[in-house]
Amino acid sequence: MIRPFSGRLFFALVLLFTGMCGPGSAQLFETRAAQAYMIDADTGTVLFSKNETDLVPPASLAKLMTMEVVFNAIRSGRLTLEDTFQVSENAWRTGGAISRTSTMFAELNSSIRLEDLIRGVIVQSANDGCIIIAEGMAGSEDNFARLMTERAREIGLTQSEFGNSTGLPHPESKVSMKDLVTLARYIHTTYPEFYRFYSEPEFTWNNIRQRNRNPLLNLDIGVDGMKTGFTEESGYGIVASINRDGRRLFVAMSGLSSERERAEEARKMLEWGVRAFERKTLFANDEIIGELSVYGGETSAVVKARGAVDIFVPITNPDRLTARISYRWPLRAPIKAGAEVGVLKVYIGDLLSQETPLYTESAVAKGPLHSQALDALIELAQFWR
Repeated sequence: MIRPFSGRLFFALVLLFTGMCGPGSAQLFETRAAQAYMIDADTGTVLFSKNETDLVPPASLAKLMTMEVVFNAIRSGRLTLEDTFQVSENAWRTGGAISRTSTMFAELNSSIRLEDLIRGVIVQSANDGCIIIAEGMAGSEDNFARLMTERAREIGLTQSEFGNSTGLPHPESKVSMKDLVTLARYIHTTYPEFYRFYSEPEFTWNNIRQRNRNPLLNLDIGVDGMKTGFTEESGYGIVASINRDGRRLFVAMSGLSSERERAEEARKMLEWGVRAFERKTLFANDEIIGELSVYGGETSAVVKARGAVDIFVPITNPDRLTARISYRWPLRAPIKAGAEVGVLKVYIGDLLSQETPLYTESAVAKGPLHSQALDALIELAQFWR
């Protein structure tokens, strides 16, 4: 249920937002991409969205999920960078030179260190490298693909599913740009020791040197990762991150018509994201954000965020920000201190730009019987209304 702020706190919030404005139509940037999504990494502010939940074939962008599964296995101690994996005939035929797809030219029946396979997958977009890892970790690529989808749900990807480790066309493989940005941000935050591989300019294997396929790395604009992809069905896509002027942004785009258009559209959007927004503090650390009524409670629930609530707003501001507290009504007593009970939703125009979990400042005990009876009557009135 979404309810506005009440009483004095809501009035104060409206005053705060009156002088802080957002875009009139919520989109101040145009792109040729069919689907696109961009966020500020630190605050989670959504800077741009266009069909961000549409499901499309992932192409090689699926390799981001493949690498997350690998990184997680290393972090948990199940694998090390020194482990070796055997090159099967299936990996050699399906993803090697004979396949005429992106490959690291792994030799049939050879053994390859995991670190070299990781670099082959990330820098060279090696399909053979993906299959070698998948078979070595899970026995088959089908088994590994199921691990990918299970792991995707665990880390917050709500829509995407994976049918293989490579992103080669598969009826079960589908991703959204929103999920891909969530994944990219998660990899950067969780595995900083491995994120460095995404900025490697080139990698040589089997005496064949290949350059990183990310065209933005060479533009000297602050891009330091992540991945490109292409299928006939979804067109040219990219997931990229820029780190400039103390800010990091993540973007995912799909549905572009050429490599050149992909590079240009991604570059323009990232540079716009860096230049066209400024940071504002909506609520300071430990500041009260609102009060929520509690069914049968001795008092209402005072709610706060964990830390300050900052957001990036457009420098040109024709409209004001709006905010609402969303929670499932009715909250029922008793409630523990520090319980997550709602979400602060901040909109820039029509765009839901940020969601921040809210927690109770203190416990709320059950109230006296007459108070509980009154709340019961109110709930009944709400039900029949």
